[in-house]
Amino acid sequence: MLPGLHFWWAVSVWQHLRRLGGPGLVLLGIADNSVVPLTGSMDVLTIWLAARHREPWPYYAAMATVGAVIGGYITYALARKGGKEAMERKLSKKRAEQFSGAFARWGFAAVAVPALLPPPFPFVPFLIAAGAMQYSRQKFLGALALGRGLRYTITAFLGFHYGRHILRFFSRYYKPALSILIGLAVLGAVLSLIQYLRYREKSAT
Repeated sequence: MLPGLHFWWAVSVWQHLRRLGGPGLVLLGIADNSVVPLTGSMDVLTIWLAARHREPWPYYAAMATVGAVIGGYITYALARKGGKEAMERKLSKKRAEQFSGAFARWGFAAVAVPALLPPPFPFVPFLIAAGAMQYSRQKFLGALALGRGLRYTITAFLGFHYGRHILRFFSRYYKPALSILIGLAVLGAVLSLIQYLRYREKSAT
């Protein structure tokens, strides 16, 4: 796809998600936590929607959390089915050992703390590790909901209380801000594609 067409396609998707409001956050959250990491996109959309004041800001925090939990659980369930072998193929043996050690030592916090941290901190590997390590489904969902819930509650709160400044910034620097967001999303997609190709290569050998 030509760069110009890609940009306007991304603009169109962004506008549709904005119009959907809360449900748009759910859809974006599923994609961001399962299919392709879209770095920073959830935070930006949550802030934008909360700043518009169309619904109470806790509503947007809740919808963002629901989308993140659904998407995270999809990744967790797939990794749980594949086991440690799949994790080693996807993350490399060295990184798999590091994440295994983190879960053995921290357990609940190994999901909750990374879920709370803002981008560009990589979170998907922790989802994969939790599933591959057969970590308790109930504890995983609780940790994920806690971490993401706190993160998006803070994000929506800031969007609501500093909405005027945020909306003024977006209206003035709309294209540069969107370009940066798209660039981060493309970077996340490229990294995911590289991991997938490595996974296929190792699976074939």
